[in-house]
Amino acid sequence: MGIDSESDLEANLQIGPTSMGMVRIYVEGNGIEVPMDFDPDEAEEIADEIRAAAARARATAMKGQPRK
Repeated sequence: MGIDSESDLEANLQIGPTSMGMVRIYVEGNGIEVPMDFDPDEAEEIADEIRAAAARARATAMKGQPRK
């Protein structure tokens, strides 16, 4: 399965700080738990990548929209 493949899998995503000063991304679904800890600088880089991907996705979606 690639990044552009559809899936029927469902998962819960939680993001928050840990007591050790890290940022945890926690994914849970189908009997799997994946805790991923990042230092704050890494977490900001991930946030930037998510924002950039959202902007590209928005631009792709707009290409298919009729003009008003």
